Amino acid sequence: MHLKHQTQTGFTLIELMVTIAIAAILLSMAIPSFTNAIAGNRLTTAANELVTALNLARSEAVKRGHPVVVRKTGAQWENGWRVFVDIDRATAASQNDFGGTDIELRIFPALPGGYTLRGNNNFTNFIRYEPDGLSNNIGSFLLCNNGNIVGARLMIVNAVGRLRMGSDADNNGIPEGDNNAEITSCI
Repeated sequence: MHLKHQTQTGFTLIELMVTIAIAAILLSMAIPSFTNAIAGNRLTTAANELVTALNLARSEAVKRGHPVVVRKTGAQWENGWRVFVDIDRATAASQNDFGGTDIELRIFPALPGGYTLRGNNNFTNFIRYEPDGLSNNIGSFLLCNNGNIVGARLMIVNAVGRLRMGSDADNNGIPEGDNNAEITSCI
């Protein structure tokens, strides 16, 4: 009886180890960029929450024929904010506190830890939209992750109350304002 000798096929241990080493090297290069992409998406999501609030306030002011206010709920904007119809206008414009006959439309929760959200001097505490859709002022909001200006999101409210995102014209990761000057601080 004659037995046929079959050649074994497959990977040797050395080939398998080399393949795993190459895969590990490629993964170690891809993970940091993937982490940055996730962080950028989370920051965009947080910025979109404020954009949602501002757009809601503007549309509700026009629809209801009363001023609508977006006001921070804590010491800083990142602690959350509320949108309400300012029916009675019982408080000074600098306060714009919710109360009296005001109608609460929505409360937005605090942003994730490590985020800073600041309104410039015009929007330190609140922004009000009038029944014609105009804002009480022009200004901007800046959202940063861990105080890092690179990758920050800038939301600009113009003279007619329209909102737009700041752009990064020179592609260095830092948004520029209306005057084409880069934002310098997240504080």
